[in-house]
Amino acid sequence: MPRPRRAQPPAPATRLNRHGRRGVRGPITGPHLPLLQGRIDFFEMTVASCADYLKGLWPDALGDVRFEIAAAPAGALGPEEVERWAVDAGRGRITLFRVPIERLAKLHRNDELHRRMLIESCVFRAVAEYLGKDPWDLAPDRFRHF
Repeated sequence: MPRPRRAQPPAPATRLNRHGRRGVRGPITGPHLPLLQGRIDFFEMTVASCADYLKGLWPDALGDVRFEIAAAPAGALGPEEVERWAVDAGRGRITLFRVPIERLAKLHRNDELHRRMLIESCVFRAVAEYLGKDPWDLAPDRFRHF
């Protein structure tokens, strides 16, 4: 007696172009929706824009400084001892640690504006440490309207 055949699921429909290949795929969000932006992209763009702003204010002191982003510092002992940034004046490098800045913050409102202000404040404090100045002295006219 022959074994009954099991039904096979239908083959997925593929759209092939005239060359027998899949064509170029479009964006997942479509033309009418904004592009997707993740936490890492938001963090990197905020650091880059704030660093460019400060380099424009202090071109002589920050012209050759490299801003880097790392996930976390190498040796963290606890929430009180975790570094948010590291300054290496000898090499002209400022490293911001994304995970401690994002996760250990106590934001009273967790929205895009407050996250951006948190990241910018860390960049300002790291640059102030690099220059040996107070963070409020870096851009005194920036907050004049308050």
